[in-house]
Amino acid sequence: MEAFEPNLLAVVIAALVGFVVGGLWYSPMLLGNAWMKAAGVTEEQINAGNKAKIFGISLIALLIMSYCLEMFIGPSTASAANAWGMGAFYGFLTGFGWIFFAFVVVGLFELRSWAYMLINGGYWVVTMTLMGAILGGWN
Repeated sequence: MEAFEPNLLAVVIAALVGFVVGGLWYSPMLLGNAWMKAAGVTEEQINAGNKAKIFGISLIALLIMSYCLEMFIGPSTASAANAWGMGAFYGFLTGFGWIFFAFVVVGLFELRSWAYMLINGGYWVVTMTLMGAILGGWN
């Protein structure tokens, strides 16, 4: 097995895309209001949160996830004819097969609504698919 060198620029760009998708996904123009209702939080509670801490740790988490996804899919897409598509496929499988259903399992035990699980899990399916496309295509 050959050594694989991750593309750190692609890792950063993919993480930033996940950050932007989250900003849109959870905004009032998309699913923000439905998410607040499903999560049982108010706008006042959200506004009272430490934004620097929330956004900072979220970005670090996305960078770690992007790096791990790069290490997972990078070697397999490095010589693929349709690297973007293969990366998107692996990202989708990661988002849907692992993260989405992790939200379902935890959500069922926490007695969360399906709306809550679909909104949060859906974000990860979209984000990981886009991240996978970027990472796979950039190899």
